[in-house]
Amino acid sequence: MQLKHMKTVLAPQEGAAKITAMAWSPNNQKMAVVTSDRVVLLYDETGEMRDKFTTKPADAKFGKKSYIVKGIAFSPDSAKLAVAQTDNIIYVYKIGEDWGEKKVICNKFVQQSAVTCLIWPPDQNIIFGLADGKVRLGNMKTNKSSTIYSSDSYVVSLCSNPSGKGIMSGHADGSIVRYFFDDEGSGDAQGKIAVHSCPPYALAWATNSFIAAGCDKRIVAYGRDGRSIQQFDYSRDDDEKEFTTAVCSPSGQSIVIGSFDRLRVFNWSPRKATWDESKPKEIPYLYTITALAWRKDGSRLCAGTLCGAVELFDCCLRRAIYKNKFEMTYVGLSQVIVRNLSTGTRVVLKSYYGYEIDEVKILGNDRYLVAHTTDTLILGDLQTSKLSEVPWQGTGGNEKFYFDNESVCMIFNAGELSLVEYGNNEILGSVRTEFMNPHLISVRLNERKQRGVDDNKKMAYLIDLKTIAIIDLLFGVTLGQINHDSKIDWLELNETGRKLLFRDKRLRLNLYDIETQTRTTILNYCSYVQWVPGSDVVVAQNRGSLCIWYNIDAPERVTMFPLKGDIVDLEKNNGKTEVIVNDGITTVSYSLDEGLIEFGTAIDDGDYARAVAYLESLEMSAETEAMWKTLSKLSLEAGQLHIAERCYAALGDVSKARYLRETNRQAEEAAKTTGGDGFQYYKVRARMAILDKQFKQAESIYLEQNNLDEAMEMYQEMHKWDEAIEVAQAKAHPELENLRRTYYQWLMDTSQEEKAGEVKEREGDYMGAIALYMKAGLPARAARLATSNEELMSNSEVINRIATALIQGEFYERAGDLFEKIRSYQKAAECYRMGKAYRQAVDLARYAFPEQVVNLEQEWGDHLVAQKQLDAAINHYIEAGATLKAVEAAINSRQWAKATQILELQDSEMSAKYYRKIAVHYASVGELEVAEKYFLEADCIKEAIDMYNNAGKWEKAHRLAAQCMKQDEVAVLYIKQANSLEAEGKFKEAERLYVTVEEPDMAITMYKKQKMYNDMVRLVKQFHPELLQDTHLHLAQELHAENNLRQAEIHFLEAKDWKGAVNMYRSNDMWDEAYRVAKSHGGANPAKQVAYLWAKSLGGDSAVKLLTKFGLLEAAIDYAAENCAFDFAFDLAKTSMKNKMPDIHLKYAMYLEDEGKFKEAEAEFIKAAKPKEAVLMYVHNQDWDSAQRVAEEHDPDSVADVLVGQARFAFEEKEYQKAESFLLRAQRPELAIKYYKEASMWQDALRVCKEYIPHKLQQLQDEYDKEMITKSTKGADTLIQQAKDWEASGEYTRAVECYVKVTPKVTNDTNMMTKCWIKAGELALKFLGADKAVDVVQVLGPRLVEAKKYSNAAELYLGLDMYKDAIDAFIAGEEWNKAKKVAKELEPRYEPYVDDRYKDYLKNQGKADALAGVDVVAALDMYVEKGQWDKCLETAEKQNAKVLHKYVAMYASQLIKENNTEAALDLYVKYGTPPSQQNFNIYKRIFSDIAGMHGLNKAEAYRTWADLRDMLFDLCENMTRSAEANSPAHEEFENMLLVAHYYATRSASMSHKSLEAVATKLSVSLLRHIELIPADKAFYEAGMMCKIAGWENMAFVLLNRYLDIVEAIEEGSLDMLDNTDFQDTDIPFEFSLPEKPHLNEDKHEEVKEWVLAVSMDQRVEQVLPKDERDTYEASLVAANTGIRSLPCVISGYPVLRNKLEFKRPGKAANKDDWNKFLMATKVSHSQECQDTLKFIGTWCGAAPSPSFTM
Repeated sequence: MQLKHMKTVLAPQEGAAKITAMAWSPNNQKMAVVTSDRVVLLYDETGEMRDKFTTKPADAKFGKKSYIVKGIAFSPDSAKLAVAQTDNIIYVYKIGEDWGEKKVICNKFVQQSAVTCLIWPPDQNIIFGLADGKVRLGNMKTNKSSTIYSSDSYVVSLCSNPSGKGIMSGHADGSIVRYFFDDEGSGDAQGKIAVHSCPPYALAWATNSFIAAGCDKRIVAYGRDGRSIQQFDYSRDDDEKEFTTAVCSPSGQSIVIGSFDRLRVFNWSPRKATWDESKPKEIPYLYTITALAWRKDGSRLCAGTLCGAVELFDCCLRRAIYKNKFEMTYVGLSQVIVRNLSTGTRVVLKSYYGYEIDEVKILGNDRYLVAHTTDTLILGDLQTSKLSEVPWQGTGGNEKFYFDNESVCMIFNAGELSLVEYGNNEILGSVRTEFMNPHLISVRLNERKQRGVDDNKKMAYLIDLKTIAIIDLLFGVTLGQINHDSKIDWLELNETGRKLLFRDKRLRLNLYDIETQTRTTILNYCSYVQWVPGSDVVVAQNRGSLCIWYNIDAPERVTMFPLKGDIVDLEKNNGKTEVIVNDGITTVSYSLDEGLIEFGTAIDDGDYARAVAYLESLEMSAETEAMWKTLSKLSLEAGQLHIAERCYAALGDVSKARYLRETNRQAEEAAKTTGGDGFQYYKVRARMAILDKQFKQAESIYLEQNNLDEAMEMYQEMHKWDEAIEVAQAKAHPELENLRRTYYQWLMDTSQEEKAGEVKEREGDYMGAIALYMKAGLPARAARLATSNEELMSNSEVINRIATALIQGEFYERAGDLFEKIRSYQKAAECYRMGKAYRQAVDLARYAFPEQVVNLEQEWGDHLVAQKQLDAAINHYIEAGATLKAVEAAINSRQWAKATQILELQDSEMSAKYYRKIAVHYASVGELEVAEKYFLEADCIKEAIDMYNNAGKWEKAHRLAAQCMKQDEVAVLYIKQANSLEAEGKFKEAERLYVTVEEPDMAITMYKKQKMYNDMVRLVKQFHPELLQDTHLHLAQELHAENNLRQAEIHFLEAKDWKGAVNMYRSNDMWDEAYRVAKSHGGANPAKQVAYLWAKSLGGDSAVKLLTKFGLLEAAIDYAAENCAFDFAFDLAKTSMKNKMPDIHLKYAMYLEDEGKFKEAEAEFIKAAKPKEAVLMYVHNQDWDSAQRVAEEHDPDSVADVLVGQARFAFEEKEYQKAESFLLRAQRPELAIKYYKEASMWQDALRVCKEYIPHKLQQLQDEYDKEMITKSTKGADTLIQQAKDWEASGEYTRAVECYVKVTPKVTNDTNMMTKCWIKAGELALKFLGADKAVDVVQVLGPRLVEAKKYSNAAELYLGLDMYKDAIDAFIAGEEWNKAKKVAKELEPRYEPYVDDRYKDYLKNQGKADALAGVDVVAALDMYVEKGQWDKCLETAEKQNAKVLHKYVAMYASQLIKENNTEAALDLYVKYGTPPSQQNFNIYKRIFSDIAGMHGLNKAEAYRTWADLRDMLFDLCENMTRSAEANSPAHEEFENMLLVAHYYATRSASMSHKSLEAVATKLSVSLLRHIELIPADKAFYEAGMMCKIAGWENMAFVLLNRYLDIVEAIEEGSLDMLDNTDFQDTDIPFEFSLPEKPHLNEDKHEEVKEWVLAVSMDQRVEQVLPKDERDTYEASLVAANTGIRSLPCVISGYPVLRNKLEFKRPGKAANKDDWNKFLMATKVSHSQECQDTLKFIGTWCGAAPSPSFTM
């Protein structure tokens, strides 16, 4: 990204006038700037000021200058502006959407501390930071603020991530805290994630990392885990100042950081995953950047300065113009601004995932944009500004986009259709289809609001041309699949996605209801169909009729109007819907009934009252009746009973209207009586259930209210007595029996004998039931009851009465069944036969009358035949043995296969007539082979032959005829038939007959006679392929003779004799046809030949015109010349191409030369203006005189060539002098040299070169030298001899060159080479000029040095005053004295050079001792490299202290790295500790290593602790006397000294039993310094000392703390540490955890076991001992008063009373501890104790008298 300065929005002032804050509005239309006088300036997007207003203080009494504005931010809707002020308040101003609106404070948030920074992320509330370290949230709705998180440090900066879902704050202590409202699935941690090296005033959060910078001039990039991933250090750049502010681009890909006169730009590189710094934008005299704001679309950056200037910059990577309609500004890798050049509207295209946008296209009538990234596809609607980004793998750009639907983009790629909804970042759905015609896909996305449906997205598409699939895009499920019987050419869903219209190729219009899965054909011959927008009304055209379905739920109700013309469109404007019809001349519009459309819309919107109002305005018709029915159903389902009542009244359904009126009345009464919703009253609910025929539900409602009687009454009113009795019986109703009697009586009164019989049957009164069934005329029912009861079956009277009734009622089958059960088989059989129940009759006969089975089967078959069930009768006839009847039944029922199966088992004579019928059938259906079989079975061969002949199956007919006729007869028959067919003109049929009887020649003759040559050729090709070519030639010749040239050409070509066709046309003087054939079949060259012959036949101008027409004139001339037709060539060229004449003459000359006619050839060469060719001709034939003559007369330039030719001939004849004279006459001495060289006559070559070409003498000499070296084994001798010759002749330059050429390539004799080089140098010095001599010496000097002739080389250099080279030569020979002498005497400026080289030499040789006399520092560095530290320090000690301590620090650092910290300590004890900042880290490392070292908790460790103490004391004393006095580092080292003193005193005390308490107190006192020493080690040692001393309470508490710390080390956090026991003590809660525990596992387990054991001891309490201050006895700070006591220099405990003071302030001791230590020292004479007292005396100023004090 690059910054380009656009304009100065606000001019700078003379003095400081800081721009304190600035912000861009989210809609990119406003920019707010706050000046130093607390005025908010509002600018438009071009940088023009449009408005301003003054901010106000929190309290007017403090004045307008009592605060500074620290931050401003626009609300997400750009209508409000939040202002953060240092007077502890935030104001939110409502500034409106237009310029000049009144500014009103709509919210304010009062705080307890100054507001330091503020942001307002999108979709969030206001976020701000305070001076007390809190980051808070201001809720705009409640006007209250709450704390998000707190810290102890001033908030210096605040920013959000690009999505606005996370915030980050920078604090004065360098800490950076991150917080997420929504981590968007990243899983990144919250809280303090990094600590910057200085307060991060410049803080910006990009997509993949965040950047912080501040006053240390370092810019650090941190990763998402808070670790530093990149650093840009400008601390050494004197021109750079501190960084003041930073801002991130909206895309999160770029960051700009402001400083003094400079803006630094950093761009994120996705490929390298690093930040790349662009060239900084430097603006002189801009001064410090105090505020930055980036426009939300990324195209502009504003910078405010310390002097009040506001500068506007353009930010872009590149710009492009698309189709001259759109400007595309790439403001980042992943963000592009697309601007319509005509309207000025803009859309910001941004990759949500941060991918680089490759290309952007505007498609779909310049409305929709498409952009590709590496892994996603971005789509957008420029009108609605809706953008979508979906995952999309690389498809090579093969996808196709369809924008016919305004809500969704359809993408087709490799047979897969993907849908992307604008504004949605996920693919809506994908399906497989090959049909992308917009008329074959319909997508509906929430186009109409529906009751109870929040999201409605459906699609219909074609799986194949006859199958439609409908899917729910929300859930990805298939709602329906329609398999149609014809190809579908149009389909469309309605706007609610509940109905589908589709039309097929037969113009049938079908309606499919998706919910019920039903399909209805609603119109035939449909040429146009469309849904009316905003409704479910359908408009279609059927031939000359306009068809309208106002209620598509009743598709049979259609309104039709006659019309002329075709419907072309459907328009809906201003509440009016019109059908546009074009009748071929004019355009006519037909208005639809908007009211009917209104009804459908009201129904869909659920506004039933509106629907009723509309229907009441209409007269009753079929359409309105259907609408009333629809509305009644929907209102009833929706529970709107008043509307339902009105609907049923309109429909004339009085019963339902009255029922609903009564229901509404009861609901109103219930509402008045009980309150609430009356429709929830149980009676109302029960009535509605009854209306819906949900009687069980109504019963449940009544029973829930314990209203059994009402439930029973309901059933009785509905005449559902069974249910009423069931309810009464279930609830044990006392009136149950009365109810039953009443029910029975009612049945009898209403003549329901059948139901009464059922009641009697249930009661067990079977006789009464039978009587009632008989009375009701239900004998079958009575028979069923009788057969189920054995007692009744034994009552013959009852059975006979029932049977008689059954027979009278013609229930023969039931009567037979009844007779069969009482074993009256004869009567049963008769009844079965009377009732045609042959199955039961046969079954009965099988065991009762076996002899009658056959007759019954035949009767059964006859009955089935009479019933036209012929196929069923077949098997019964077979069972009866009636075979002929079975065959006839099979034939009549067209069961041909079954008929043949039967016939195969019968006599052949009887079967013949049936076989013929079967054969005739199969012949009629075309199954000729089967028919043939049965004709033969019927002995009807002639009919079979006729069948095949009639069917044109001559071969098969012939086969049959051959079987039953003689061959001659067959042939005669077929030939005769063929002749007849030929006479009738049926040549194809005749051909087939000829071929069938194997007489193809007759067919060929027939076709030839008829001149049907194609068929003739076809037969020849089939039966005589070897004669095919001859046939074609024969036909061609015949046709040629008949002058049928076109047909003849065809046959010539078929015979592959195109030349014959060409000759045919030539013979007929049809040259154009000949040319065409030659060109088409022979190619370009034959075509040219024909054209040439054609032209030749024409001659003259005609030939020229013809060849010009074909573009062959030049080629024809060339062809004629090449074929020696020179006369014709001259004729053509003279007429039109005179420029070709010389070429023709030249070719003619060459022809004559080849013929040996040199004179004529000479003349033609002259005419061709090629005299040189004539000269060469004579030269070639060695006719030198003729060559000389022609050359002198016509080509003087060729005279030399003649001479050269003569010379070449003379050389070949070895006449060298003659050849040389020829060449010199030709002025070609170089050829003489060449020929002499080829003859190895080098001296003659050199002679000629020196005389005639002196400038090439050196080159020739080099060639000669090379030749001599190569060919002669004595090349060096040759060169030396030649050099001597040159020297003798005074050619010193050439002599030097020869000497110089004596190299190892020539000889291996080093002595010879050096002599030659020395000689060359001497000659150069004596005889050559200065410049040449320098060149020679520069070549020879390195050679002599390489040959170790250093002095000779130096002498040469000195001879030319080349002192530097001479010195280098002496140095190379290690002749240092000579080198120094030359430098000193001849060129003193090279003395330092010689000294430096000498030092380097000594360093390289490792001669440190010698080097020390020359360069001490270099010698010291050499000692360091060799590891000779003692020698190094010994030498450094002889120098100054600075040098010494430099190497001491180096040695100490190395010892520390080698884990030999004690040796490093000894160094500083020996050499002292300078207060140098560079050494502070070394001192700290020595302290931390010793403090964490094992094995120092004993008396023997005194010396180590004493050395550490003495080193730190020396350091502190030195710091006191330096500039570091009282600095933080000084205080830190003082604390380290105190700790070291405690450790040393403890070690001294541990050797005396009497001082055990002092040692224990020192261990406990060390606990207040655990920020310096390992915490677990300190608590362990203190706890164990307390345990040894018997202080079990304290030991238990301290060791328990030790265990907790070890657990915290393992967890890596102090969060779970319980600090309860250490409240009101000065033991720190916050400290650094060691990397690993101090103790090993065994000792740790011992401590754990002891603590566990003691915890069970009731005597031990988990409390720390307290003193008279009611404070922990070792704490220096009193818990109640906060008074801090001095620590005792002996025990570390607080000095409360009996204080022993020292001269140095702040140093004191407890007298008891002092006396105890002093006594132990005197008694034991311990050196350690004495040393401790001595140190205390030195450290504390002056020790008191070493005696007891009281």
